[in-house]
Amino acid sequence: MIVRYTGDAEDVEPHVAGHVEYLERHHAAGTFLVSGQTVPEELGGAIVAVGVSREEAERIAAADPFVVAGVAEYEIVTIEPGRCHPALEPLVKRV
Repeated sequence: MIVRYTGDAEDVEPHVAGHVEYLERHHAAGTFLVSGQTVPEELGGAIVAVGVSREEAERIAAADPFVVAGVAEYEIVTIEPGRCHPALEPLVKRV
């Protein structure tokens, strides 16, 4: 899931706390494996999600406070893992 800011940093800032809560909720549920800001950070961020269909990923993305506020948009990129480090296999094979 690629998160791209559609506004300036000043537009995004009021929604950061809600976005962080959203991330923490989905990490706790096991849906988000990794999340973080892009480099440079003003571009947005990325999330690796697992165990949900594309449709569910789209619903999850639409509920992000950034998206609700209109300061970011998501691009959902689905991959079919062909190779995986053995340490990650139990996490990736949940779909």
